[in-house]
Amino acid sequence: MSADTEPKATPRRKGLTRRRKRALSRGVQYAVFVAAVIAFAVSADWDRLQNQFAQADVAERMFPDVITLALKNTVLYTVSGFAVGLALGMVIALMRLSSVGPYRWLAGVYIEIFRGLPALLIFIFIGVAVPLAFPGTEIVGGTYGKVALALGLVAAAYMAETIRAGIQAVPKGQMEAARSLGFSPARAMVSIIIPQAFRIILPPLTNELVLLFKDSSLVLFLGVTLAERELSKYGRDLASTTANSTPILVAGLCYLLVTIPLGFVVRRMEAKAQEAVK
Repeated sequence: MSADTEPKATPRRKGLTRRRKRALSRGVQYAVFVAAVIAFAVSADWDRLQNQFAQADVAERMFPDVITLALKNTVLYTVSGFAVGLALGMVIALMRLSSVGPYRWLAGVYIEIFRGLPALLIFIFIGVAVPLAFPGTEIVGGTYGKVALALGLVAAAYMAETIRAGIQAVPKGQMEAARSLGFSPARAMVSIIIPQAFRIILPPLTNELVLLFKDSSLVLFLGVTLAERELSKYGRDLASTTANSTPILVAGLCYLLVTIPLGFVVRRMEAKAQEAVK
């Protein structure tokens, strides 16, 4: 073979490799983040922030009522609303999957309406429109019943779609196997399909619980008494009384006291669900 026909060596590419580019990109992002933190720390007036949001004597006056009253009411509102939403959402999900056309149509209309309306309007509707439409009618449980109903109506629209997706995610062979064992369709759905669906949808349902915990702050639009105040209302009232925003900060920390552990639980359940799939 002549020298002219010998293959020429491929020239090396100049510049950074892909790995070096990724490392450089991460370095730039870290540098921007650190610079932003330093700029915020230097430019913020920490003395004014402390005077307005971190007065120890104001925070001490909130205890133990912020826990025994405000946080307790917030948890009660959330749990009752979640229970109503879960029960109603199950019914709507089954209607959505029904072979009867009017049931599917009614469920679809409900979901579209209550997912499209702000939760604030639902609370106003329960507090104002219902007493006007049905004079003399009292919702069982007073304010607690009204909050449970309002939160439940909002949550049911989202839970119904979550439950429906979970039911449809269960393999069809499970229903066929149950039917071959003599189960009726209703019994197979209750005993076989729904329990498996709930294992699938447990993480998103827990996420819905976190959202309801925050939406419970809308109870103030129902006109609550001092004994029925939740965290947001309690914090705002004390902030107005003391002319200081420390109660709002403490109320926010109480929200995080519940939502952060719940968020951790959701992430753990999602990780276990992914491992089970693998």
